[in-house]
Order: sequence, then structure tokens, then C-alpha cells
Amino acid sequence: SDPNELQTPICQVVTEPSADPTGGSIKHTAHLYVFVPMFSVDHDQNPADAMPCPNGGRPGELCGTALGQTLIKLFGFVPEAWKTRVNPAITTQCPDPNNAVPGTCTMHASSVDLSETLVALGKIPGPPTAPIFVPTPNHSHVIDNSRVNSLPIWWEVRPVLILNQSDWPSADGSSGITSSHAMDDAEAAGRAIEVGSNFFLFFSSEMSSSTMASDHMHAMPAGAALLSQSGVTGPHTAGRTAARRGNNVPRR
Repeated sequence: SDPNELQTPICQVVTEPSADPTGGSIKHTAHLYVFVPMFSVDHDQNPADAMPCPNGGRPGELCGTALGQTLIKLFGFVPEAWKTRVNPAITTQCPDPNNAVPGTCTMHASSVDLSETLVALGKIPGPPTAPIFVPTPNHSHVIDNSRVNSLPIWWEVRPVLILNQSDWPSADGSSGITSSHAMDDAEAAGRAIEVGSNFFLFFSSEMSSSTMASDHMHAMPAGAALLSQSGVTGPHTAGRTAARRGNNVPRR
């Protein structure tokens, strides 16, 4: 994860700028879809199963049992997204298997502000009066096939909240949401929610023998390397821009 000096500006889901870090229109920026498991395989009611905050977290950040209690109050269970260990029935790419610290991932901030998301989901009244910091959730990455082989470019992180376990992509890409059509269908049916963000990453992408493509999307199996280190340069590895706020969950 990013060192402390790169934890600001704050990563905030739903908040979306009009331009990417190059100054170009966000409408033309490549999309990095981040699948977040907002379901619980076992309807987890144990708040102690929620992940601690890496390195102690920000002041006031929800961590561990306090995070679990809040999640159960809001969602009725501890989602796999914030479990210290996801249920073995599913797999996620992050945290990195080579550094399996909950709440961390290569070139990511280790916390996010969930306030706008909770307002958009109707879980708390709006507008937010203060940030609600939580650890970066367990998640996986998916990109469009047209972007599989890309030189280093800026990508907008677009979280996709997956609400049903049956839609979660399997590690081998054989089931769940493994195509853009399947993702759109899940969103239309209310089983998934796609939102913008003010997160941007700068990296290159290339096909490898361990990756699998399906239809119009490139699904990365758990443990596969999506980010080419040759495409990572200096402070651009976790770029974020200041952004306007929005209270609605936007659709693509």
C-alpha cells in the first residue's frame, strides 16, 4: 500500500471528477473495474471477523470489532469485503497473496472514505457531515478486453459492488460476472452497483499465460499479476485528484 504521504487526497467512492490526472475528459479515461464482495457467504454475525486497520489506521478510522459492529448494523452482516479472511468459497486478488495484510494492496491507499457510498445506498442520511474511514476492502480487478495490452496510462477505478455470491467471478473465470454483458445484466437486475470514484492508477497491462479473457472483459484470476511493474513510475502509482461531490450512485 501507499506510504502515509500518499494517503491524501482522500480516496472516495461515488465522488467523481470531470477530468483525469492528464486534464482530459473523464469520459475518455480507461476503466479499471474493482469488484467488491458486498455479500457474506455465511451471513457472518461476528464483529470480530472484521479486518483491523493496517498500521493502526487514520484517526477515527473504523477498525476490527468496531468496524464489524458498524457493518452488521448497516448491512445485517460482515461483508466479505471487510473480513480479515474471506470465506474460502470465494477468492479475491487483494490483499496481494505475497503480502496478505488485510486492508492493503499494491499501489493502493490503505483506507477509503465510505460516507458518500453509504448515503447513496440509503444506509445513512445525507449529505455526509464527516468522512467515514474504513480499510481498503478485499477486491478483484477486471478490465475491458480492448485495454488488455496497454502502455502505461491513467485508469479510473470504478468500484462495482457485487451483492450476490453467485455473481462473484470464480478464480478460473468460469462462472460469475466474467463479461461486460454479465456485469451490465447484474447491474440492471439490481444485483450489482457500479459507481465512479476519485481514484486513479497509472500502469501498463499485458496478457499473460495465467490470465483469462471472456467476451468483452478481461477477468484476472486470483493471484494473477494485473499491474506491470515496468509501467509504474514514481508518484503516479496512486494518483488521485480533487473532485466534486455527488450523492447519487451513477451508472455508466
